[in-house]
Amino acid sequence: MTGLRYVYAVCRPLGAPLQAQLTGVAGAPVKQLPHQGLIAVVSEVPERDFAEEPLRAHLEDLDWLAATARAHQGVIDALTVVTTPLPLRLATVFRDDSAVRCMMQAKEEHFRSTLQRLEGRVEWGVKVYLETEPAEATAAAPPTGKAASGRDYLRRRRQQTRAHEDLWQRAEAFATQLHEKLSALAEDSRLHAPQTAVLSGAAGRNVLNAAYLVPRARSEEFVEVVDRTKDDAPGLRVELTGPWAAYSFVGELPGEEA
Repeated sequence: MTGLRYVYAVCRPLGAPLQAQLTGVAGAPVKQLPHQGLIAVVSEVPERDFAEEPLRAHLEDLDWLAATARAHQGVIDALTVVTTPLPLRLATVFRDDSAVRCMMQAKEEHFRSTLQRLEGRVEWGVKVYLETEPAEATAAAPPTGKAASGRDYLRRRRQQTRAHEDLWQRAEAFATQLHEKLSALAEDSRLHAPQTAVLSGAAGRNVLNAAYLVPRARSEEFVEVVDRTKDDAPGLRVELTGPWAAYSFVGELPGEEA
Protein backbone atom coordinates (compact mmCIF):
# COMPACT_ATOMS: atom_id res chain seq x y z
CA MET A 1 0.00 0.00 0.00
CA THR A 2 1.30 3.48 -0.90
CA GLY A 3 -1.71 5.71 -0.17
CA LEU A 4 -3.35 6.67 3.10
CA ARG A 5 -5.14 4.09 5.22
CA TYR A 6 -8.90 4.42 5.59
CA VAL A 7 -10.01 2.39 8.63
CA TYR A 8 -13.57 1.02 8.71
CA ALA A 9 -13.61 -1.06 11.86
CA VAL A 10 -11.66 -3.05 14.39
CA CYS A 11 -12.65 -6.64 15.13
CA ARG A 12 -11.32 -10.00 16.21
CA PRO A 13 -9.78 -12.27 13.53
CA LEU A 14 -12.54 -13.32 11.16
CA GLY A 15 -13.94 -16.82 11.50
CA ALA A 16 -15.29 -16.70 7.95
CA PRO A 17 -14.05 -14.98 4.80
CA LEU A 18 -15.44 -11.66 3.65
CA GLN A 19 -17.40 -11.63 0.43
CA ALA A 20 -15.23 -11.93 -2.65
CA GLN A 21 -14.01 -8.73 -4.28
CA LEU A 22 -15.36 -6.55 -1.47
CA THR A 23 -14.47 -2.93 -2.18
CA GLY A 24 -14.78 0.12 0.00
CA VAL A 25 -14.33 3.87 -0.27
CA ALA A 26 -12.99 5.06 -3.62
CA GLY A 27 -13.55 1.54 -5.01
CA ALA A 28 -10.45 0.22 -3.26
CA PRO A 29 -10.19 -3.43 -2.14
CA VAL A 30 -10.56 -4.07 1.58
CA LYS A 31 -7.59 -5.47 3.52
CA GLN A 32 -7.10 -6.88 7.01
CA LEU A 33 -4.29 -5.42 9.11
CA PRO A 34 -3.53 -7.68 12.12
CA HIS A 35 -2.12 -6.37 15.40
CA GLN A 36 -1.88 -8.19 18.74
CA GLY A 37 -4.81 -10.48 18.07
CA LEU A 38 -7.03 -7.75 16.66
CA ILE A 39 -7.80 -6.86 13.05
CA ALA A 40 -8.13 -3.39 11.54
CA VAL A 41 -10.19 -3.49 8.35
CA VAL A 42 -8.67 -0.93 5.99
CA SER A 43 -8.31 0.15 2.40
CA GLU A 44 -5.92 2.43 0.56
CA VAL A 45 -7.29 5.87 -0.38
CA PRO A 46 -5.61 8.63 -2.40
CA GLU A 47 -3.90 11.43 -0.51
CA ARG A 48 -5.31 13.97 -2.97
CA ASP A 49 -8.79 13.29 -1.55
CA PHE A 50 -8.15 12.17 2.03
CA ALA A 51 -5.29 14.29 3.31
CA GLU A 52 -6.45 16.82 5.89
CA GLU A 53 -7.18 19.81 3.64
CA PRO A 54 -8.90 18.05 0.70
CA LEU A 55 -10.86 15.86 3.13
CA ARG A 56 -12.16 18.91 4.96
CA ALA A 57 -13.34 20.35 1.64
CA HIS A 58 -14.92 17.05 0.53
CA LEU A 59 -16.90 16.80 3.76
CA GLU A 60 -18.76 19.94 2.66
CA ASP A 61 -19.77 18.22 -0.61
CA LEU A 62 -23.02 16.38 0.12
CA ASP A 63 -22.82 14.16 -2.98
CA TRP A 64 -19.26 13.08 -2.15
CA LEU A 65 -20.18 12.58 1.47
CA ALA A 66 -23.20 10.41 0.58
CA ALA A 67 -21.16 8.22 -1.78
CA THR A 68 -18.41 7.79 0.83
CA ALA A 69 -20.94 6.96 3.54
CA ARG A 70 -22.57 4.30 1.33
CA ALA A 71 -19.21 2.67 0.60
CA HIS A 72 -18.23 2.82 4.27
CA GLN A 73 -21.53 1.28 5.36
CA GLY A 74 -21.21 -1.43 2.72
CA VAL A 75 -17.99 -2.65 4.34
CA ILE A 76 -19.49 -2.50 7.84
CA ASP A 77 -22.55 -4.47 6.65
CA ALA A 78 -20.29 -7.14 5.10
CA LEU A 79 -18.35 -7.41 8.36
CA THR A 80 -21.53 -7.67 10.42
CA VAL A 81 -22.46 -10.82 8.49
CA VAL A 82 -19.32 -12.67 9.60
CA THR A 83 -18.30 -11.03 12.91
CA THR A 84 -19.06 -8.35 15.49
CA PRO A 85 -17.24 -5.25 14.23
CA LEU A 86 -16.41 -2.15 16.20
CA PRO A 87 -17.15 0.46 13.51
CA LEU A 88 -15.05 3.61 13.41
CA ARG A 89 -16.23 7.04 12.40
CA LEU A 90 -16.71 7.94 8.75
CA ALA A 91 -13.45 9.12 7.16
CA THR A 92 -11.08 7.84 9.85
CA VAL A 93 -7.76 8.05 8.01
CA PHE A 94 -4.13 7.36 8.99
CA ARG A 95 -0.83 7.94 7.24
CA ASP A 96 0.31 4.30 6.95
CA ASP A 97 0.12 0.82 8.50
CA SER A 98 2.40 1.87 11.34
CA ALA A 99 0.07 4.73 12.30
CA VAL A 100 -2.92 2.37 12.28
CA ARG A 101 -1.05 -0.07 14.54
CA CYS A 102 -0.08 2.76 16.90
CA MET A 103 -3.75 3.72 17.15
CA MET A 104 -4.69 0.11 17.87
CA GLN A 105 -1.97 -0.13 20.50
CA ALA A 106 -3.14 3.06 22.21
CA LYS A 107 -6.81 1.96 22.18
CA GLU A 108 -6.22 -1.77 22.70
CA GLU A 109 -7.83 -2.01 26.13
CA HIS A 110 -10.90 -0.08 24.95
CA PHE A 111 -11.19 -2.16 21.78
CA ARG A 112 -10.96 -5.48 23.62
CA SER A 113 -13.44 -4.58 26.34
CA THR A 114 -15.90 -3.09 23.84
CA LEU A 115 -15.70 -6.08 21.51
CA GLN A 116 -16.32 -8.36 24.49
CA ARG A 117 -19.40 -6.33 25.42
CA LEU A 118 -20.76 -6.21 21.85
CA GLU A 119 -20.07 -9.84 20.91
CA GLY A 120 -23.21 -11.48 19.50
CA ARG A 121 -25.21 -8.25 19.66
CA VAL A 122 -26.59 -5.87 17.06
CA GLU A 123 -28.11 -2.40 17.04
CA TRP A 124 -31.74 -1.75 16.13
CA GLY A 125 -33.06 1.76 15.55
CA VAL A 126 -36.63 2.80 16.34
CA LYS A 127 -38.21 6.14 15.48
CA VAL A 128 -41.71 7.38 16.19
CA TYR A 129 -43.23 10.19 14.13
CA LEU A 130 -46.33 12.25 14.78
CA GLU A 131 -47.94 12.24 11.33
CA THR A 132 -51.03 14.38 11.90
CA GLU A 133 -51.37 17.66 13.76
CA PRO A 134 -54.44 19.88 14.11
CA ALA A 135 -54.80 22.17 11.14
CA GLU A 136 -54.01 25.78 11.93
CA ALA A 137 -54.72 27.32 8.57
CA THR A 138 -58.15 28.56 9.58
CA ALA A 139 -56.64 30.34 12.55
CA ALA A 140 -54.13 32.29 10.51
CA ALA A 141 -56.46 35.26 10.31
CA PRO A 142 -59.51 36.43 12.31
CA PRO A 143 -62.88 35.12 11.00
CA THR A 144 -64.91 37.33 8.70
CA GLY A 145 -68.64 37.73 8.09
CA LYS A 146 -71.60 38.86 10.14
CA ALA A 147 -71.07 36.27 12.90
CA ALA A 148 -67.37 36.92 13.16
CA SER A 149 -65.93 38.42 16.32
CA GLY A 150 -62.68 38.65 18.17
CA ARG A 151 -64.16 36.37 20.81
CA ASP A 152 -64.86 33.64 18.18
CA TYR A 153 -61.31 33.93 16.93
CA LEU A 154 -59.77 33.57 20.40
CA ARG A 155 -62.03 30.60 21.17
CA ARG A 156 -60.85 28.82 18.00
CA ARG A 157 -57.24 29.50 18.87
CA ARG A 158 -57.68 28.07 22.36
CA GLN A 159 -59.38 24.95 20.98
CA GLN A 160 -56.60 24.39 18.45
CA THR A 161 -53.91 24.90 21.10
CA ARG A 162 -55.57 22.38 23.43
CA ALA A 163 -55.99 19.86 20.59
CA HIS A 164 -52.34 20.24 19.66
CA GLU A 165 -51.18 19.82 23.26
CA ASP A 166 -53.40 16.75 23.77
CA LEU A 167 -52.10 15.12 20.60
CA TRP A 168 -48.48 15.80 21.51
CA GLN A 169 -48.97 14.46 25.04
CA ARG A 170 -50.47 11.25 23.66
CA ALA A 171 -47.55 10.90 21.25
CA GLU A 172 -44.99 11.40 24.04
CA ALA A 173 -46.80 8.91 26.29
CA PHE A 174 -46.83 6.30 23.51
CA ALA A 175 -43.13 6.87 22.77
CA THR A 176 -42.22 6.60 26.47
CA GLN A 177 -44.15 3.34 26.89
CA LEU A 178 -42.63 1.87 23.71
CA HIS A 179 -39.12 2.83 24.80
CA GLU A 180 -39.63 1.18 28.19
CA LYS A 181 -40.97 -1.99 26.55
CA LEU A 182 -38.10 -2.21 24.07
CA SER A 183 -35.47 -1.38 26.68
CA ALA A 184 -36.63 -4.41 28.65
CA LEU A 185 -35.68 -6.61 25.67
CA ALA A 186 -32.37 -4.84 25.04
CA GLU A 187 -29.12 -4.93 26.98
CA ASP A 188 -28.58 -1.21 26.50
CA SER A 189 -30.28 1.73 24.82
CA ARG A 190 -29.52 5.26 23.67
CA LEU A 191 -31.99 8.12 23.30
CA HIS A 192 -30.79 10.37 20.49
CA ALA A 193 -32.04 13.89 19.88
CA PRO A 194 -35.19 13.97 17.71
CA GLN A 195 -34.37 14.67 14.07
CA THR A 196 -35.82 17.59 12.18
CA ALA A 197 -37.62 16.95 8.90
CA VAL A 198 -34.92 18.95 7.10
CA LEU A 199 -32.21 16.60 8.38
CA SER A 200 -34.05 13.28 8.06
CA GLY A 201 -36.22 13.97 5.02
CA ALA A 202 -38.98 12.03 6.78
CA ALA A 203 -42.55 13.27 7.00
CA GLY A 204 -43.99 14.14 10.38
CA ARG A 205 -42.53 15.31 13.69
CA ASN A 206 -39.98 13.00 15.29
CA VAL A 207 -41.06 12.05 18.82
CA LEU A 208 -38.67 9.16 19.55
CA ASN A 209 -35.23 8.52 18.07
CA ALA A 210 -33.65 5.59 19.91
CA ALA A 211 -31.09 2.83 19.45
CA TYR A 212 -31.14 -0.54 21.19
CA LEU A 213 -28.36 -3.07 21.73
CA VAL A 214 -30.02 -6.46 21.30
CA PRO A 215 -28.59 -9.99 21.40
CA ARG A 216 -28.96 -11.63 18.01
CA ALA A 217 -30.92 -14.44 19.69
CA ARG A 218 -33.57 -11.94 20.84
CA SER A 219 -33.75 -9.89 17.64
CA GLU A 220 -36.78 -11.73 16.26
CA GLU A 221 -38.69 -11.11 19.48
CA PHE A 222 -37.62 -7.45 19.43
CA VAL A 223 -38.85 -6.98 15.85
CA GLU A 224 -42.18 -8.67 16.65
CA VAL A 225 -42.79 -6.31 19.57
CA VAL A 226 -42.14 -3.29 17.34
CA ASP A 227 -44.43 -4.68 14.64
CA ARG A 228 -47.25 -5.23 17.14
CA THR A 229 -47.15 -1.60 18.26
CA LYS A 230 -47.46 -0.07 14.80
CA ASP A 231 -51.27 0.00 14.85
CA ASP A 232 -51.63 0.94 18.53
CA ALA A 233 -51.62 4.71 18.05
CA PRO A 234 -53.49 6.30 15.13
CA GLY A 235 -51.66 9.31 13.75
CA LEU A 236 -48.25 7.93 14.77
CA ARG A 237 -45.75 6.13 12.56
CA VAL A 238 -43.21 3.68 13.98
CA GLU A 239 -40.08 2.99 11.90
CA LEU A 240 -37.63 0.16 12.57
CA THR A 241 -34.13 0.00 11.07
CA GLY A 242 -31.40 -2.61 11.42
CA PRO A 243 -29.82 -4.81 12.36
CA TRP A 244 -26.72 -2.64 12.33
CA ALA A 245 -23.26 -2.81 13.77
CA ALA A 246 -23.48 -1.20 17.21
CA TYR A 247 -22.48 2.36 16.27
CA SER A 248 -24.32 3.90 19.22
CA PHE A 249 -22.57 1.72 21.79
CA VAL A 250 -18.88 1.78 20.87
CA GLY A 251 -17.83 4.67 23.11
CA GLU A 252 -14.91 6.95 22.32
CA LEU A 253 -13.49 6.44 18.85
CA PRO A 254 -10.20 7.52 17.25
CA GLY A 255 -10.21 10.28 14.68
CA GLU A 256 -8.22 10.79 11.52
CA GLU A 257 -4.50 11.46 11.69
CA ALA A 258 -3.60 11.95 8.07
